[in-house]
Amino acid sequence: MNNNIIKEIIDLNKMIITTLFIIKFITTILLVLILSLLAEYVSPKVSGIISGIPTGTALILFFYGLENGTQFASESSLFNLVGMLSMQVFIYLYFIFSTKNTKTNIFISSIIATIGYLFVVFLLKQFNFNLLYALIVPLISIPLFTYIFKKINDSTIKNKVKLSPEILFIRAIVASLVILIITGIAQFVGPKWAGLLSAFPTTLFPLILIIHSTYGKENVHTIIKNVPKGQWSMVIYVISIFYLYPLLGVYLGTLISYSFVVLYLLVLFKKN
Repeated sequence: MNNNIIKEIIDLNKMIITTLFIIKFITTILLVLILSLLAEYVSPKVSGIISGIPTGTALILFFYGLENGTQFASESSLFNLVGMLSMQVFIYLYFIFSTKNTKTNIFISSIIATIGYLFVVFLLKQFNFNLLYALIVPLISIPLFTYIFKKINDSTIKNKVKLSPEILFIRAIVASLVILIITGIAQFVGPKWAGLLSAFPTTLFPLILIIHSTYGKENVHTIIKNVPKGQWSMVIYVISIFYLYPLLGVYLGTLISYSFVVLYLLVLFKKN
């Protein structure tokens, strides 16, 4: 193979990597902005439900498939099911520690929630799961956290504050960086760690920070309350990815899996 061909291959790989980087970055920013607007102009309840569906996780699993192969993404999705528990612990701890009206409770709640998330991930890493055992975790945890959050009153944003583009952009960049880091280290940590880490609330967390700092804890608690309702769609999506990625590939597998999510949401919002 002559030097020109090698150079062309290297340049092509660099272009693909750069393109994927830009897509991850822009898509994550758009998701955070859309969820923020939903909370403001529709309701925190709707934003919470949408936050529970596969947004950041879907992006991560999608790029796992593109960058590391469909089998890797399929195996990772299995541990994403288990990792949903760590995400639920995250929002629960944020809820508990954000109930106090102090100037530092956003920072404290964020730190404790993140530590709790990582601790649960570390514990889950010690076990091996097949699809059945992985599925049992969300089947128990989603109803549990739905019950725990049941007594939270739904609130609406009455006096809308114009969020500065700088604040929204900074929060969105944080979400983008998290997704870039998680997808970047996937090939080095293997599908088990990759799957568990993919459950981190990459789009929900910046949304929580935006709404909490702008509109207060009550609206954040409404978002948190309704996240588990959307997480059933996550279960549907991940199971679909587990089977369809190896069979149909990343693009078609993602399209069909997300069509199942849309059907679930149509039924959910029709009931509500």
